[in-house]
Amino acid sequence: MAEHQISVTVNGVEKAGEVVSRTLLVHWIRDELGMTGTHIGCDTTHCGACTVLVDGVPTKSCTVLAVQADGHEVQTVEGLETADGLHPVQEGFWEKHGLQCGYCTPGMMMTAVALLKENPNPSEADIRLAISGNLCRCTGYVNIVESIRHAAAQLNGGA
Repeated sequence: MAEHQISVTVNGVEKAGEVVSRTLLVHWIRDELGMTGTHIGCDTTHCGACTVLVDGVPTKSCTVLAVQADGHEVQTVEGLETADGLHPVQEGFWEKHGLQCGYCTPGMMMTAVALLKENPNPSEADIRLAISGNLCRCTGYVNIVESIRHAAAQLNGGA
């Protein structure tokens, strides 16, 4: 199996490594970089637990090869918190109890970050459409939607 040298900017830090051709991005992030916040759910791109942002676009990292990320920017849930504290999306999930078992939470958060960057004032329908590719098996969508609405309000001045 061929190996490839890759260089990916992950959460603002350049990471380089050698990967076998078939290595999935989620496995490289978790196993090689040790960032276990990105979860592996279904391995079939249905659940969205593995969602990361690749160049700002929500991407299910269980169906992307690590070599495809070469030269790109990847943001994981670990990259949301800054020295100033939690990202407003993280705060929203905390304040509005936007998690049940928490397994889907990282993917939901990454999708929410991308949504709010593109649409700072999403309607409930916009939020539900955005997270439709992320499954919460605990059926906790009400609090997740409220969490994202809370984050939107915080990003728009803390209404």
